[in-house]
Amino acid sequence: MCAEGRRENETIQIHGTPVSGRPRCSSGITDLGSRPEMWSRTRLFLLASTLALLIGHHVTRSQRPRLGGAVNVFSRYGYLSISMRVVPRNDTETWIFREPTLDVFKNATPLPSKQRQAQAKINTAVFDGDFHMEFCDNIRHVITFDLLLKDRRESWIQLSRLKLYEHICVYRQLLQAYFRDFTFERLERPWRAFTGSWSKAAIARHLGINSSFITGDHCYVLVRVARFRDNQRLAGTAETLVLDDSVLRQTENVTVGDTASVVRFIRNFGSHYIASYITGNSLYQVFVYTPQVYSRIKERLKTRGVAELSALELSNYFSPWYAEHMGSIQSASGNRSVEAWAVQRLRVQYYIFTYASLLKLHGDTALLKQLNSLLDDEALLQLQLRTLAPAFKDPKRREWFMEVIDNYFKLWEVNM
Repeated sequence: MCAEGRRENETIQIHGTPVSGRPRCSSGITDLGSRPEMWSRTRLFLLASTLALLIGHHVTRSQRPRLGGAVNVFSRYGYLSISMRVVPRNDTETWIFREPTLDVFKNATPLPSKQRQAQAKINTAVFDGDFHMEFCDNIRHVITFDLLLKDRRESWIQLSRLKLYEHICVYRQLLQAYFRDFTFERLERPWRAFTGSWSKAAIARHLGINSSFITGDHCYVLVRVARFRDNQRLAGTAETLVLDDSVLRQTENVTVGDTASVVRFIRNFGSHYIASYITGNSLYQVFVYTPQVYSRIKERLKTRGVAELSALELSNYFSPWYAEHMGSIQSASGNRSVEAWAVQRLRVQYYIFTYASLLKLHGDTALLKQLNSLLDDEALLQLQLRTLAPAFKDPKRREWFMEVIDNYFKLWEVNM
């Protein structure tokens, strides 16, 4: 347990229960609001130090995801945007990830970072990241091409791979598109783990569009520019990693056919572990179209291809001339300085219209270089969670654990 002073209205918990007998945990601080605190700061310090010595585990307040760390997806299902910075928030804190996390493996180490392996290449790149345009339609279709820009010497620079995704044309699929890079094993719709509690007003606010366009007959295009800063992947899987001794002992307490025993294990040690993640920041903008106009744009893209579009034609399609509504440009971290830069530098004059558009980045190397430095390591962009089922060495216990996980996910998805 961290031997640092705590506010008098704070207590230390892991998944809502005491830390005694648990592996190392981070982000386990629960604010009790106005509840009176019995312990003085000094006595809490001494108690924390004593418990740390007795238990033999170290508790930290991590502000970032930790590879191999176990989390309980069910404890905050539908509310994960509270503990993972994935959309803009009205706060000035700098945390990225504060979901309670337990170290259940002894030897959890990352693979060599892709960023470090390609550092020489990154240092000479105009923009290190992805540019995504995701189209919402009733048929899922994927178009991939290289985004190329010219520098001052008129030589071609490959910046990234641009992908066009078409999804079902309802606002829920717009949310699915936004959380496309978040995958939770055995969960069919992981985006619901973040957005299940969102009202329509909250959805509109997080996506940067008017709430009147959340319902009704609309088609959407999500444009996003993401700058990757930290790309981490776990070296090994739950099958090859070594479990903490206390966790290994508790797997023996799970009884086949007894749902409560699985629930107790999940409450104490988690349901999933972090297999990989990417942090950084992104700018995104949602364009809203009528079905008729969207169909014309879609047909144009299918017949001639996106790569054949001129800069003028691309600007036309993503302008008020075609779009029924243009959302505001927002950053995933809620960085107001970056958003203000976008409003000022990405402003477009189109006939009688003046507006800010992420499409202005297309073909402008100077703007991309500026944005490359402005998008810092401030938000969670991708996350892969895998279940702790392989921790159960007994095949029958493992199957029972998975069965309970599947059933609970189905219940949560139906009831949220």
